[in-house]
Amino acid sequence: MGTPDHLRIKDIVVVGGGTAGWMAAAALSKLLPSSHVRIRLIESEAIGTVGVGEATIPHIVYFNRLLGIDEDDFVRRTNATFKLGIEFVNWGGLGERYIHPFGVYGQDMEGLHFHHFWLRQHQEGRGRPLDDYSIAVLAARAGKFQRPDLSRPDSPLSTIAYAFQFDASLYAAFLRRLSESRGVERVEGRIVGVDQDGESGNVAAVRLESGEAVAGDLFIDCSGFRGLLIEQTLGAGFEDWSTYLPCDRAVARACRKVAEPVPYTRSTAKTAGWQWRIPLQSRTGNGHVYCSDYIGEDHALESLNADLDGEPISDPNFLRFKAGRRRQSWIKNVVSLGLASGFLEPLESTSIHLVQSGVARLMTNFPDKLFNQRDIDYFNARTRLEYEQVRDFIILHYKATHRDDTPFWNYCRTMPIPDTLAERIAIFRENGRLYRHDNELFSETSWLAVMNGQGIVPARHHPVADVLPDEELDSRMTRIARAMSSNVERMPTHQQFIDRFCRAELP
Repeated sequence: MGTPDHLRIKDIVVVGGGTAGWMAAAALSKLLPSSHVRIRLIESEAIGTVGVGEATIPHIVYFNRLLGIDEDDFVRRTNATFKLGIEFVNWGGLGERYIHPFGVYGQDMEGLHFHHFWLRQHQEGRGRPLDDYSIAVLAARAGKFQRPDLSRPDSPLSTIAYAFQFDASLYAAFLRRLSESRGVERVEGRIVGVDQDGESGNVAAVRLESGEAVAGDLFIDCSGFRGLLIEQTLGAGFEDWSTYLPCDRAVARACRKVAEPVPYTRSTAKTAGWQWRIPLQSRTGNGHVYCSDYIGEDHALESLNADLDGEPISDPNFLRFKAGRRRQSWIKNVVSLGLASGFLEPLESTSIHLVQSGVARLMTNFPDKLFNQRDIDYFNARTRLEYEQVRDFIILHYKATHRDDTPFWNYCRTMPIPDTLAERIAIFRENGRLYRHDNELFSETSWLAVMNGQGIVPARHHPVADVLPDEELDSRMTRIARAMSSNVERMPTHQQFIDRFCRAELP
């Protein structure tokens, strides 16, 4: 039996634009025909968007495909470049660097993850660097890129995973055009009030400065840090994680491009935080994320300016935030996405993904007007788990350091961490085991990259890795490394790939 007509959601209101709002509108308009559901998005030109995140992780490839976006057109229109991973500089210690790659290391053998055989070789004193077994790392270092070649399933080329580095404001504009072409109505205006149903407490309408009331059945709160509906109206509450993630400020600005863009984002640890470098086709995005307990605003800007590659081409944009999440992301008929739902600093480029997964979770649990509380509870539980898993991975970068050169790093090195993360580190230290729980966002490859890159060394490897004779193991490992390097040699440069397929029309 279908949903009775009087219980169907027929009017969805997205509160707030920016990347989160237009991602939500684009996905909803793709999955819900305009003949069945009216979708309106309210935003005000007078309210700016944060626009911190310009780098992404590979899941966005699938989001764009779901929306039916032509990837080359998207890359051109957003001045995008491709991303094979993130380079971390000075995180484990001053002068150290490593890349957290997308994709996989080597290939699994004998039913075990590859890294156990790599660990065995190293513990026996004859191993190559881990990077030799990652096509993403080798290509990133060589400034090369191509999309995966799925016609060759036995080749490392089939395992290439990638994301994008783009202008977030252009991506929002791109999604706006797409959404409006599918029937989404944009409403210009500043919200000055919220009307609630006297009986249920549901949000009935939002009132604009113009006097207009915009009513809806389901409201998507993409209003940013303030959480206009989820927090200010419905009082979701906030779980503060700043003890684990003490950075609470950022200053961002763009500079001129001085060289061909590299296919990776760079994160450089500084005295009281870190600096991002995101190369686009048109410019380079930069920002300094820092803890205000250890460095002031003026010194943070000075530090950012000192490490720009080229001449600044934008004014500095200062941001304030607190790491944490809403205790409930869905209350009554309001679902929060993006910064309205929580904030985890952009160290691993997860902000856009968390919007994407929130939209997917909403569609899985899409309500009718009864707003079944069990569905809402499930949504909130899964959202909480996802935020906690991403939180733990980001904390790992700060905790796994032997830096003692500044008070900030002394705090990070010695701070208490969640039990869930402490357990992961302890298990890896003991025998190199890594687990992926509940199909969580970051894979064994990601955890291995950061733990190995920042000096967490297992005492042993998996016992089953000993089944291969030394000669056979060495031969296999040599073949894998040669296959990686030979395939990278044949790849086009990142710039050549862009020029051939998706070069932006720049002034």
